[in-house]
Amino acid sequence: MRARRNIYLMYAIALLQGMVFYGPIATLYREAAGVTIFQITLIESISMALGLMLELPWGAAADRIGYRRTMIFCCMLYLASKVVFWRAEGFGMFLIERVLLAVVCAGLSGVEEAVLYLSADEGQSQRCFGVWNSLGQAGLMAAAVVYALFVGDNYRLAGLLTVVSYGAAAVLSLGIAEVRPAEKRTATHPVRDFGSALRGLLRTPGLMLLVLSMALLAETHQTITVFLAQKQYEVCGMAGAAFGGAYLLLTLVGLAGGLSQRCTRRLGEVRFAALCCLTAAVCCVTLALTRSLILSIAAVVVLRLSWTLGAPLYARLENERVAGENRATELSVNALLRDGVAVLTNSACAPWRCWRSSSAGLSTDDGRGFVRSALHGGMI
Repeated sequence: MRARRNIYLMYAIALLQGMVFYGPIATLYREAAGVTIFQITLIESISMALGLMLELPWGAAADRIGYRRTMIFCCMLYLASKVVFWRAEGFGMFLIERVLLAVVCAGLSGVEEAVLYLSADEGQSQRCFGVWNSLGQAGLMAAAVVYALFVGDNYRLAGLLTVVSYGAAAVLSLGIAEVRPAEKRTATHPVRDFGSALRGLLRTPGLMLLVLSMALLAETHQTITVFLAQKQYEVCGMAGAAFGGAYLLLTLVGLAGGLSQRCTRRLGEVRFAALCCLTAAVCCVTLALTRSLILSIAAVVVLRLSWTLGAPLYARLENERVAGENRATELSVNALLRDGVAVLTNSACAPWRCWRSSSAGLSTDDGRGFVRSALHGGMI
């Protein structure tokens, strides 16, 4: 009963934390509050570096203090970051917001997935990951609709509504039950556990390849669907008003995560994982060669679908391969490897991102968990 309650609470938290009402104008919001594009980029770089440094210490801390306490602390700090963002003026306040967010993302990395995985019935974790991911997207879409219909140019109102949503998520986190027994927590040794997790990753080529393939697929999806797709549409002659429709279509496709387990059962794990990666590769080649607007939209949509359906499978396989008792530490080691891939790909695509942000007010989203960097990825 407590495990089922955990799952429902995690679903509700995902939905509420997906509701970033200022998402459509995140860059404009910052500029109106006195922050330049250069400063936004600098703040994001500092936040990313801090997140990398905190990833492993947070994993060890979560195994030590328990996943419930970690979830509560991070959800409360998440709320604090949104309050700071709501009232922020100038570089310093927005930097504080991103520092808080880096602490939160590093703290929740691995812990959210661990709570879901350990709370799910046997054989149901992939379905739970899929629904959880989809609800994050549903929250994002709901917030965008509310913004379009009711908020308009009132940027601060969008910030306040986001505070309310994250406040509700913080309250719900208080109801999460601990899934890691106390005797296992007291037996943790951070340095030894980290070394053991790192050796386990290095000695398991299959796990390392799994993590690398997940990182590459995630970053390919992130870079193209969030940043480069708009430029492709523009080159193909898309009118300005149609960009919103294309964005809405991508968001709707992001709700298909609940079908991941059904697809895996039908095709098998290996075939389905390979299909997701190969389909993504075909989509990339198509986008590189075509100037057809219809083909470009189709390729981006299919790429989003490949990630949406593949991500829950990857999450389940990664959790199943945790060998020790310190799940958060091991998942943090894996996340650090994924973050390294993200840094390399983000550096390569930085000119595109900066140009798009400055020319079109493009915003990105801090998103959710293992999906936090992959599903929304970027900076809201």
